[in-house]
Amino acid sequence: MTASPHHFLQPEGWAPAKGYANGMAAEGRIVVTGGLVGWNARQEWEHFDMPGQFRQTLHNIVAVLDCAGARPEHIVRLTWYITDKAAYTDNLRELGGIYRDIIGRHFPAMAVVQVAGLMEDAALVEIEATAIIPTET
Repeated sequence: MTASPHHFLQPEGWAPAKGYANGMAAEGRIVVTGGLVGWNARQEWEHFDMPGQFRQTLHNIVAVLDCAGARPEHIVRLTWYITDKAAYTDNLRELGGIYRDIIGRHFPAMAVVQVAGLMEDAALVEIEATAIIPTET
């Protein structure tokens, strides 16, 4: 994976964010995904646990970004919606490993929000991604 084409925003004197960026700046073509969940390409559930759905959701994000020529290192923002904070925190180490396996060591601006439910009843996680493909110089 190549170095990020974006600038990570870290205010002077702030403790570094762990596993995400406080902010990012980038120029280029914007690519956004809808809220993607952890079902397969046929909209069938293969996983009913947080790690399995998370892995599939990240694969789905990468597939959608690829349609526009974007790669994981172009992601500047991820917004996660989860239905169970305990399932998230109890699996945090595994989720981190899955994230690094699929996205790499690229940690954009992120927010994780616990919600009462998602539109797909079986979904435990839904993630929106914003990527910016750098302008050619």
